[in-house]
Amino acid sequence: MKAFFLTAAVTTFVITLLIIYTLVNDAWGFFVNVPKDALWSLGWFPRREFFDIKTLIMGSLMVTGIAMLIAVPIGLGSAIYLSEFARPKVRKILKPVVEILSGIPSVVLGYFAISFINPNLIVRFFDGANKAFNIAAAGVAVGILTIPIITSVAEDALRAVPNALREASFGLGARRVATTFRVVFPAGISGVVAALILGMSRAIGETMVVAIAAGAVGGGLFSLDPFQPGQTMTAAMAALGFGSDQVAGSGLAFQSLYFIGFVLFVITFLLNLVGDRLVRRVREEY
Repeated sequence: MKAFFLTAAVTTFVITLLIIYTLVNDAWGFFVNVPKDALWSLGWFPRREFFDIKTLIMGSLMVTGIAMLIAVPIGLGSAIYLSEFARPKVRKILKPVVEILSGIPSVVLGYFAISFINPNLIVRFFDGANKAFNIAAAGVAVGILTIPIITSVAEDALRAVPNALREASFGLGARRVATTFRVVFPAGISGVVAALILGMSRAIGETMVVAIAAGAVGGGLFSLDPFQPGQTMTAAMAALGFGSDQVAGSGLAFQSLYFIGFVLFVITFLLNLVGDRLVRRVREEY
């Protein structure tokens, strides 16, 4: 059994190394062969040899930013309520409901974004918004998808704070609100930070919602307007690979998939590295 478990661990490690090697090798091959001016052009149109990477990065950042504006206050508010204010009976009902939300397929939320969120929220309240597809609707849908992750992880972190700290605060005359925000929340801040980093990684890596709701299927012009169609890194990979095992068009179009994947890998890796450093810095042990 020891040899079996060791083999399983080593196999996982080897597979990870092979994935990273393939990603780096093919991404480097694309970077060497592509004209460098094509990496900073008018937009992302890989089949026409326009590989503007800033279009994808800005699209991903806009979707992630909008998603976090939705998910952070709702997710943390839900976590604080479930941990500190909800009665046991209420918590037994609300906690499974929040977790069920994470089980909704992302493709369903993508169609929910274009059938409800965009016409009833984005177009109604923001003049000039595209009536069919836009970055804002995709960001809101991704935010809804991210809420359960932040809520679950943050709520577990807050409930892990020792009750002795709460009792000491109550003994000094503090009310529940003061105890929550001045004692419990600072004590569980490392878990809260981990929840936010995990939610951000989830948002930047979401594919189906942005592929359906953002609107830029074949490509996209560079734009900083969240109320117009846009392209993200994950959606670009999905759109480029649809319909063929060898992408039609430019000879470098297929290799660009690995380049996008490498850029996305670097961003998420750095995000998790920064998050790990922050968690270690603010962690408190009891």
